[in-house]
Amino acid sequence: MNLPKGPESLCFDKDVFMKDDFDVDQFVAECRKQVQLEEMREDLELYYKLLKTAMVELINKDYADFVNLSTNLVGMDKALNQLSVPLGQLREEVMSLRLCVSEVIQAIDNQLSKQEDLQKKKVCVLRLIQVVRSVEKIEKILHSQNSKESSALEISSPLLAGQILERIATEFNQLQFHAVQSKGMPLLDKVRPRIAGITSMLQQSLEGLLIEGLQTSNVDMVRHCLRTYATIDKTRDAEALVGQVLVKPYMDQVIVEEVVKSSPNGLQLMYSRLLEFVPHHCRLLREVTGGAISSDKADIVPGYDFLVNSVWPEMIKGIEERLAYLFNPGNPDIFFERYSVSMEFVRRFERQCSSQASVKRLRVHPSYTSFHNKWNLPVYFQLRYKEIAGSLENAISDGLEAAPAGSAYHLQVSEVLWSCLVRCWSDKVYLSPLAHRFWKLTLQLYSRYAKFLNEVVLNRPEENYNDIKIIFKKPTRPLPSSASSTSSRTSLDDGGSESGSPASLSTKQLVYIAADIQKLQEQVIMVAQAMCTSFHLLVLSSMSDALADSKACLSSSIPTLSTRMTQHLTERCCRFLKSASEVPRLYRRTNKDLPTRASAYMDNALRPLHQLLTDSTGLVTPSTAQEWLRIALSDCTQRYYETISEVLSSVRKMEESLKRLKQARKGATAATTAGANGGPTDDSKIRLQLALDVEYLGEQVSGLKTGEM
Repeated sequence: MNLPKGPESLCFDKDVFMKDDFDVDQFVAECRKQVQLEEMREDLELYYKLLKTAMVELINKDYADFVNLSTNLVGMDKALNQLSVPLGQLREEVMSLRLCVSEVIQAIDNQLSKQEDLQKKKVCVLRLIQVVRSVEKIEKILHSQNSKESSALEISSPLLAGQILERIATEFNQLQFHAVQSKGMPLLDKVRPRIAGITSMLQQSLEGLLIEGLQTSNVDMVRHCLRTYATIDKTRDAEALVGQVLVKPYMDQVIVEEVVKSSPNGLQLMYSRLLEFVPHHCRLLREVTGGAISSDKADIVPGYDFLVNSVWPEMIKGIEERLAYLFNPGNPDIFFERYSVSMEFVRRFERQCSSQASVKRLRVHPSYTSFHNKWNLPVYFQLRYKEIAGSLENAISDGLEAAPAGSAYHLQVSEVLWSCLVRCWSDKVYLSPLAHRFWKLTLQLYSRYAKFLNEVVLNRPEENYNDIKIIFKKPTRPLPSSASSTSSRTSLDDGGSESGSPASLSTKQLVYIAADIQKLQEQVIMVAQAMCTSFHLLVLSSMSDALADSKACLSSSIPTLSTRMTQHLTERCCRFLKSASEVPRLYRRTNKDLPTRASAYMDNALRPLHQLLTDSTGLVTPSTAQEWLRIALSDCTQRYYETISEVLSSVRKMEESLKRLKQARKGATAATTAGANGGPTDDSKIRLQLALDVEYLGEQVSGLKTGEM
């Protein structure tokens, strides 16, 4: 039924009244979110009127049908009573027919079930018959051989014995199949002792024949024997037999602890002898199973992998049982050598495998995994970690000690950092399974060095670097203080800084830090090249980004270092330039002669900048040194200008005060400001001295720009 359409201004949807889950409370709550109750009531009354109008129109439209409805129903009850009797009879007939059909269907289902059961029993009987026939056939073959007064497997012709075994194996394979399908049948239990006897006889015969064929190098005998093993699905038994009979005695002779320890390269010699086993003793087996180049593809026996399932397990078992001391990681250098030699042995053994599929089988073999797990690489890394990280921590605890002569770096801590980075990836330390750990250690070394520079050398608070994740231990010795650093390492000192400064770092020390940072940034690419052979190309890009971050971490120290350098130079220069404030005291009321040369303090004012040029030559780029000079000179001249301005202002005020005093005395003599014979005043001498000082400073600055001393 379709409801009449209402105005667009209604606060509700008319179709909501037709929903099965219509709820009045919910309807009212939803409408109240949009309009007030009065407006909702008005909309409902309006729509109610529309419904009434629509209902009236509907009744008027079908009014004739409404009027005729009662007329058409007259006599309908009698017609319905007349139909009820025949309909009841028809229902009884249908029910009776349905019952008959159900009985027939049930009878047919029972017959089909009996037939299916008989069919299953027939199949079981046929299988049991086949089991008995197979047993009798095998016993007949054996009996026919016994009647010739010869054992079925010990006749004069080995080839014939192999053929007989193949016949027995083929029949035995069918026997096993039908026996498994007939499991639980009473007759099978009676035949089982005969089957067990045949099984034991067949396995003993196959083992004897295989051993004889290997000992006599009879290719045909071995081929027939292995094919028989494959026929009865006992390939793993053949591989285990070869391991016990052929491989184990050789391993017992070669894997001897005393022999390995008798010479420095005893382990390598043992591995070489183990690898000789395959070409010297497995040639026949590899030729028969298709593992040799000369194998005839048409006559190989597939399904065997003696190198993986026979040779390798016995080798590893002998090594793990007789040479357990190999896996001791107590001495990392010895452990590294043993591990490297052993992994080279594994790689050479893999190259002896006949195919990539054989290599894959070898790598998933339990003994392969066990052999690799024996090497405790995490412990080895912890020892290397302690060794490498400890050396850097010791260097950091020594502070800014100078590097030894001939070093590529100028600070001992920088030299140690680079040696640690190189050692992480050296041929005597790095192991490829630990690549991710050494990579992490590389980043940690960079971060630790950068943190040292920022926290200690550059006097930056530690709390500003909580985002650098460092897991090294804190130095056991305190980092050198201002006094101890300068007093114990005079070779790097150039006069220090002012008393009371937070850390007395010399110009040479700051230059050395900048030079080492620049050198480390240049050699980051060498670390990346060392990693190229250790990581897949897909991860090199992300690792290069990480190295770039480490380089940026070092670079972040440069602005602070430059600021520290310029502040250091400015303080040392201004310590002398401040003497300009003492010039008035030298000439006022002293009757000194007119100055003719710059003050004595000017000779030392720019000496720190000259020393910077000397110390930085060949260490940092000229542009870096010139930038330091530019900033330092700018700061020095600005502060010197402020000092002179204050002095001149003081002199001017003094002049004005004296003039006022002179006017007040009305004619009093001015002997205090003029010479006895009317020469230049004290203020004129002061101004002249300051002018000479400024001119001399300009000459010194020009000398710095041209490189003159």
